[in-house]
Amino acid sequence: MRIAVDAMGGDFAPKSVVEGVKRASKEFKDIEFQLYGDKNQIEELISESNNVKIFHTTELIDMNDEPVKAIRRKKDSSLVRAAQAVKDGEADALFSCGNTGALLASGLLIVGRIKGVARPGLLSTLPVLSDNGGAFNLLDSGANADNKADQLYQYALLGKYYAQSVRGIENPRIGLLNNGTEPHKGSKLTLEAHQLIAADESINFVGNVESKDLLNGVCDVVVADGFTGNAVLKAIEGTAKTAMGLLKSTVKNSGIRGILGGLLLKPSLKKMASKMSAAQYGGAVLLGTKSPVVKAHGASDSETIYYTIKQIHEMLETDMIGKFTKSIQSESKSNKE
Repeated sequence: MRIAVDAMGGDFAPKSVVEGVKRASKEFKDIEFQLYGDKNQIEELISESNNVKIFHTTELIDMNDEPVKAIRRKKDSSLVRAAQAVKDGEADALFSCGNTGALLASGLLIVGRIKGVARPGLLSTLPVLSDNGGAFNLLDSGANADNKADQLYQYALLGKYYAQSVRGIENPRIGLLNNGTEPHKGSKLTLEAHQLIAADESINFVGNVESKDLLNGVCDVVVADGFTGNAVLKAIEGTAKTAMGLLKSTVKNSGIRGILGGLLLKPSLKKMASKMSAAQYGGAVLLGTKSPVVKAHGASDSETIYYTIKQIHEMLETDMIGKFTKSIQSESKSNKE
């Protein structure tokens, strides 16, 4: 297994990226880590070894670059070189914490989409806050502003394969994000998508789900158009951050009794914060491309980098992309017949 890593992407690159790779390289001996970026900076943090190789690049795509223009003009950037390695068969997956738009464009224009997939979607993994814990996948969480019903149906299939291969859920529950649980509710898009998903007996479709129930574990995979999915993702992230900040502020401003109570509750509060953190679930995956393309948050620390690599390892080890490609090709063949 070979992972092409954009070592220069992210707010704390290359330090946090390399530190995460160092930890992962000790555990995953079956992975060859290809680090693309400024060789001098990278070598100060890690040296080449049996499973770590460094590829020097001279350009960098930053957060202010226009995505498509950047990948076309900055051919020697760490992101483009890493994506090109995947396209050329020199690497099996692409990973970056950099410019999201540029990574998505690299995935579509350089790595390429699977034949039969209309629009690859971005899959994010979020924690379930029930007593039993767990997580759910949200797809599309922001790759496309507009979608058609058949694309949402493909997201249901992609989400099913991801949950089975990476999360080990044998028969994942698939839900369609809507403004009500009744089958007759929703927009023209969700009504059409509901019919398509429900008609596929291979999908464990639980019907429409509402955003208020997502954190309670109502399903394993939530299907949505990219605009709505991204809005829900940011609302959940913002609410979690605000809730933790409000809790800390309340404890600090509650006088000596509040502070003492906070100290007694500190272990429980840490456990709560850990449950609300998405770091252990890895990055967002652009599903529908010929090889795994994975994006971690720009502010990711070394722990998030490590878990994202673990996530990519599971995708490669279970051949998730290969299984879905065969399924799409088989479906396309049967439709022609």
